[in-house]
Amino acid sequence: MFNSVVKNVRRLNEDKTVNIGIANGCFAAITTASIQGEKEWDAHGHIVLPPFVEMHTHLDTTLTIGNQVNNKTGTLFEAISIWHERKQYLSEEDVINRATKALHMLMEHGVLYVRAAVDISDPHLTALKALLEVRKRMAEVLELQIIAFPQDGLMSCEENQARLIEAVEMGADAVSAVPHLERTREQGIASLEYCFSIAKQYDKFVHVFCDEIDDDQSRFLEVVADLTIKNNMEGSVTASHAIALAYYNEPYAQKVIQLVKQAELTIVACPLINSVVQGRLDRFPKGRGITRIKDLYTAGVNVCIAHDDIRTPFYPFGSGNILQAAHMGLHLAHMTGADDLHAIFQMISHHGAQSFGLEENYGIEIGKPANFITIPGKDMSDIITNQPKCSFIFRNGNLIASTEPEKTQWHTVSTNNKVSGAST
Repeated sequence: MFNSVVKNVRRLNEDKTVNIGIANGCFAAITTASIQGEKEWDAHGHIVLPPFVEMHTHLDTTLTIGNQVNNKTGTLFEAISIWHERKQYLSEEDVINRATKALHMLMEHGVLYVRAAVDISDPHLTALKALLEVRKRMAEVLELQIIAFPQDGLMSCEENQARLIEAVEMGADAVSAVPHLERTREQGIASLEYCFSIAKQYDKFVHVFCDEIDDDQSRFLEVVADLTIKNNMEGSVTASHAIALAYYNEPYAQKVIQLVKQAELTIVACPLINSVVQGRLDRFPKGRGITRIKDLYTAGVNVCIAHDDIRTPFYPFGSGNILQAAHMGLHLAHMTGADDLHAIFQMISHHGAQSFGLEENYGIEIGKPANFITIPGKDMSDIITNQPKCSFIFRNGNLIASTEPEKTQWHTVSTNNKVSGAST
């Protein structure tokens, strides 16, 4: 007898149902045979998947929309200005409460691995202290990686250089830079060089916010790739956004994509926020606000899709449902074929797990930790279209959340005014 059994799940692209047996927190059986457990649940034919991986979000700014905060222009620059004012009044309790709520929003949509950037431009590092506490409190149900992110730059705000070191010594998992927001290109390059030097010194990975601007002259992605190779950090560096890549002339873009592949960079696209904040200054035709997802994927680059902000001055919407980001991403990237849907699923799961360092313990295989979700739907097209919440969410063999699938009751009024019911 197993510790737990989840009956009647379907693996992706398979019609038959199987039963999952869990022992000591790991997958112990995946079989069509009847099995028994001390605890049992029926998944009613829902699809079983590994948990989703959110590769880029902000838990310090999350849920700050409202409170007289309104980004009137919708631009990234006004959002940064609003946040600059707001962060002066942060308290640890405030950040802990908002971050915990946002993480629960992500979790109920199947995310159990989260990489969050925290702004270290605050001299008190209030948000960082808060998120380190959140990471500790939620460790049993979710894995949280924290990026030390210098929103105001490393050269334009030289105090952030010391804060980056302090953040790492306090427990941040990764270091970052934002080269396109430095005052000059030269300072942008210097910020990347400093970021990589700290990563090497403290044996941390790098996650850069790169070229998040509608400017074909913003060319820091090639610098990130070059520094990765020079520092022998292939496979340990991530670049988010890379919007400018979409504006490059084709020969140069293809050269950069090949360099990105050589450096084994992970590229994270954030379709929800970037479809909103990018293109604001363009005349028509306006840019789509997204990097070259399909070109990068086709070239063999590890591409991820992330939800990013949840109700902030940067992006005033968002429910934590990473399937919304996948849905927006496949539209903007023109990835609507059957093979494309498989690729999009990889971008919110296995590709993120690779960058997260999870691959040996990620996936639904006997012997691996029983971390998985079940979700209503016939196939990946159905799941991405309807974007349902997960029916079951398991972490190390323990059920941590469940949601009853939505069900609509239809009512028909007959000629004699009697009501008959039908449900779907």
